Amino acid sequence: MAKIEFLEIEGRSPDYYALLGGLALVVVIGLATAAYVDHAGHIVTGMSNQIPWGLPHVFAIFLIVAASGALNVASVGSVFGRIMYKPLSRLSGLLAFALMAGGLAVLSLDLGRPDRVFLPMIHLNPKSIFVWNINFYIGFFAIVAAYLWVSMDWRLTGLSRPVGILAFIWRLALTSCTGWVFGFIVARQAWDAAVMAPMFIVFSFAYGLAVFLLILMVACQWTDRPLGDAVVRRLKNLLGVFVAASLYFTLVMQLTNLYATEHHGVTRFILFEGGVITVLFWLGQVLIGGVLPLILIWYPPFAGSRSAAGLAGGLVVLGGLAQMYVTIIGGLAYPQILFPGKQVSSGFFDGVVNGYVPSFWELFLGLGGVAIALLMIVVAVKFLRLLPLSLADAVADPHYRPAPAAEAPEAKAETAEAA
Repeated sequence: MAKIEFLEIEGRSPDYYALLGGLALVVVIGLATAAYVDHAGHIVTGMSNQIPWGLPHVFAIFLIVAASGALNVASVGSVFGRIMYKPLSRLSGLLAFALMAGGLAVLSLDLGRPDRVFLPMIHLNPKSIFVWNINFYIGFFAIVAAYLWVSMDWRLTGLSRPVGILAFIWRLALTSCTGWVFGFIVARQAWDAAVMAPMFIVFSFAYGLAVFLLILMVACQWTDRPLGDAVVRRLKNLLGVFVAASLYFTLVMQLTNLYATEHHGVTRFILFEGGVITVLFWLGQVLIGGVLPLILIWYPPFAGSRSAAGLAGGLVVLGGLAQMYVTIIGGLAYPQILFPGKQVSSGFFDGVVNGYVPSFWELFLGLGGVAIALLMIVVAVKFLRLLPLSLADAVADPHYRPAPAAEAPEAKAETAEAA
């Protein structure tokens, strides 16, 4: 395997400044939306006392989960010693840092009182999973920054593996806590499950790798840097494994709920009677985010297509957003079971499926978080040596063998005459 060189992008073209300006504009719109919602109150959104987590939380949790998964590429190279993934470790760390920042920006701006985000760190409550999450988020930033430092400083390259192992363990714990945010809330029938932790870990692998594959392909194409088929094929096949595992955990979750009598109602709601929730589950999470990407990745006519690999990554992202919507909104929409086996009727929406229609303010806030993450990436690759100068097969593939040179026509003629 040839030595990998890293170089910043030039970043002086009109297209680069147009991209930079467009992302900055979306960030400003997101910040203005947050200020307006903070001033007018959440009444201008589709959220309510019954559904306090809305579309911004869908974007935020997706970005946070994808951030953990994006770091998986670096872990494969530094922790498990896969040589082909080592040139991708810097970009992997950058994506993890940026996606986490974008997701937490959405969460903090949607709180109504963003200034109170530090209170859980001052008044520790070890029984609160939210307190655990906040501390894991802060530690994640520190560890990823340390990993990028030791990866870029040749004097500290010996620390890449220890720091990489720490990052690998930390992100598994972080994603487990994110899943436990839902798994520990026993009052919600759709969430009360121990499988939430490993399921979110598998989801993070799929979503993070899909985002990484898309960013890598776009970055190499726009900067005219070679990207070999071997790298794309390896990432694509790994993505297929994670997508298949995500479908497996989804199946386990639903079959478990069908087995447990107490979950029959919410399972019927999600799978058959939930309206938009049901459509997003079957069409978005299962078909668009699962079945179609597997076809594009492993069906022989598409297996060698780079466009099919990019399309598969995009579909996984869309399916991930649908999955988060079904998990968050679907779990809140189904009524809480206050008295099992009894019918409850009151003026406080007891026993009633809660309605929710997201407003465009929520959409702008969520897109603002995505733009923050992308803006950080676009700026970072201009000033830091994060992108490899070449990922051609001859450079990145340790098993690359050059094709044998074609035999000259004169030699062929002499061979035929001698025969």
